Amino acid sequence: MFKAVLFDLDGTLLNRDKSVDLFINHQYERLNKILSHIPKEQYVSRFIELDNHGYVWKDKVYQQLIEEFNICSVTWEELLEDYLANFKHHCVGFPHIHEMLEELKNNKIALGMITNGYGQFQMDNIKALNIESYFDVILVSEWEGVKKPDPLIFLNALEKLNVEPSESLFIGDHPDNDVRAAQNVGMASVWKKDNQWTDVKADAIIDDYLDLPLVMKSLSSNKNCNTYSLLK
Repeated sequence: MFKAVLFDLDGTLLNRDKSVDLFINHQYERLNKILSHIPKEQYVSRFIELDNHGYVWKDKVYQQLIEEFNICSVTWEELLEDYLANFKHHCVGFPHIHEMLEELKNNKIALGMITNGYGQFQMDNIKALNIESYFDVILVSEWEGVKKPDPLIFLNALEKLNVEPSESLFIGDHPDNDVRAAQNVGMASVWKKDNQWTDVKADAIIDDYLDLPLVMKSLSSNKNCNTYSLLK
């Protein structure tokens, strides 16, 4: 049985797509006097497009929005500050994350999180999901000075948890930054299914966290098994 399970945050525990949609709709409504010359659907859809699932930081996104939509009454810095201050109020987790984390803790599994991003911003989102207390170790790339897929951030987390890679499982949504990177340091990897990718070479695939105990049992009983899938 695995001694530790480590998670990515965005797209893995945090339903980032849903959270972004909630935030940007609310931002438009709150700043309607400034943005009312832009159709709401257009503002929302363009933000989501430029955001590119979080892989473009919002300074670039807001600069582009201001240029494209001729926004004059607010600066991109002010829009970015609004994002930093208010995104946490719209964070939505994937179903069953609390039940799943509770079960892992009850079974004495050490828990870690490794997330790329800005330190305080990511911690605010973790706290908003009310999951911080479950984790023994949380590493955020800005504070660590290294980011996924660099092996060092995985090895640092494992060292803090005092477990070997072979005793550990990593769950994430990104094929390279999460799945392949974890495998490269000797960890088993589970892909949290995300429809923007296909044909991900993980040790297992999961869509519902209630299935995680069964996935872990299958992987631990046969470390050399083919991809194990529990998709709804």
